[in-house]
Amino acid sequence: MMLVAGTKTSAMSLEWAFSNMLNNPHVLKKGMDEVDTQVGQDRLLDEPDFSNLHYIQCIIYENLRLCPPAPLLVPHVASERCSLGGYDIPSGAMVLVNAWSIHRNPNVWEDPLSFMPERFQNGRGDSYKLMPFGLGRRGCPGEAMALRVINLVMGQLLQCFEFTTVDGKEIDMTETAATLMVKITPLELMCKARPNTHNLLA
Repeated sequence: MMLVAGTKTSAMSLEWAFSNMLNNPHVLKKGMDEVDTQVGQDRLLDEPDFSNLHYIQCIIYENLRLCPPAPLLVPHVASERCSLGGYDIPSGAMVLVNAWSIHRNPNVWEDPLSFMPERFQNGRGDSYKLMPFGLGRRGCPGEAMALRVINLVMGQLLQCFEFTTVDGKEIDMTETAATLMVKITPLELMCKARPNTHNLLA
């Protein structure tokens, strides 16, 4: 179940990440430069390299903040009567956490609608502010796997290819209001193999 559930959400996160990077070319270039500096072109990026790819981590966290794959976290049930944000929650009530709204709250994040990976450069930040996988005992059990897959795929794509938009225009970032945050217009891009890609993949 973890593999099935994690496949679509990880693919969606990568689609959003490349959409955000193409709309912010300086972020795309900085990510590629980090991969070139920390890994190089003599071998293919692998999992042990993750700890040295700090800016790639920032891109991933910022993408999950702005475009969480599941904008409404898994439903919770109040075990006892409580008060939350001025609302009385009866025992047994179903509670939905709107991560999308929290991640874009100007009282929580500076310039929340801008894609700025630099906001995570001094660490992941307060865990209660960034919650694309939920928190605590009810957090997503596939978080570690998802982050590894996204790190590996994004890092290797940046190592092997150069990316541009098809027509030079900004990527449409309109999303659907559904259980999963899907792009209304699927991402289309142009990719060109970098000079040493053949040797890396041989």
